[in-house]
Amino acid sequence: MSHDDIRIGTLAEMDKGAGYIRQILPHGFESFSLTLWQHIGAIDLQRTAREVLETIDGQAVVSSIGLYGNPLTDQQTQADWLRLIDSAPLFKTDLLVGFAGALPGVAVPDTIDTFKKVWTPLVRRAQDKGLRIAFENCDMRGWWHDSGGFNIAHAPSAWELMFEAIDSPALGLQWEPCHQMVSLIDPIPQLRQWAAAGKIFNVHGKDATVAWDVVRTYGIRGGRTYVWHRTPGFGDSNWTDIISILRMNGYRGSIDIEGWHDPVYAQELEMTGQVHALNYLKNCRGGAFVPNPK
Repeated sequence: MSHDDIRIGTLAEMDKGAGYIRQILPHGFESFSLTLWQHIGAIDLQRTAREVLETIDGQAVVSSIGLYGNPLTDQQTQADWLRLIDSAPLFKTDLLVGFAGALPGVAVPDTIDTFKKVWTPLVRRAQDKGLRIAFENCDMRGWWHDSGGFNIAHAPSAWELMFEAIDSPALGLQWEPCHQMVSLIDPIPQLRQWAAAGKIFNVHGKDATVAWDVVRTYGIRGGRTYVWHRTPGFGDSNWTDIISILRMNGYRGSIDIEGWHDPVYAQELEMTGQVHALNYLKNCRGGAFVPNPK
């Protein structure tokens, strides 16, 4: 064993196939979360799985496959979740990730009955197959009083309602500090709580910078930008603490960098930022693995 308990990887859009992974694999990514936006579409899951696994060839793993749509209102997204659950073994992963869904114009508490109706059979199907489902925490412009267009799983109060509605060890969180910091939540005590509860199944490697001087001067409705999504290594979070908390609570999984959000390391600097984050997170993990003497 080296650092296999916590791998450092990145997201890869599934429709880009193995070609994208082949280009960036030499940088040292150890895992790949393969993502789909709303629907599977014309993607051949069996062929994609085969080509991706042949490309990584033991150098990395598929940490998860994800579908980011609204299964509470979109029947095609619901159907595609079923397909994805059945296809997970093809990718040699036990983890499926995505949005929980939402009902536009409806408060989060009033969404829970629909959430339970839609997700109970999906979670049961996953659990019966030895799989897990983790919800991403992006608010997608949703609020407590209006759950928005995609995802109610953006706040701890919502998580409590969701996990009470569906009490299953197969249901957890795809957590990241960024989305919590955008809501001005301190992510560290939150991570301690939910990691201890065994609900952190995957971590997105995305950070944030909060301009507290702007918050104190103008507030959050004063028309001034007060927070930016950042690539790890450029934001406010102490990732050494994050990884330590994860390890202290027995976390085994991946931290997958979610790029394409940093306002500085973007466009021609995108992969520069991602590789910096990769090496930064490996260093926060403890650096190169050193075996103990016998």
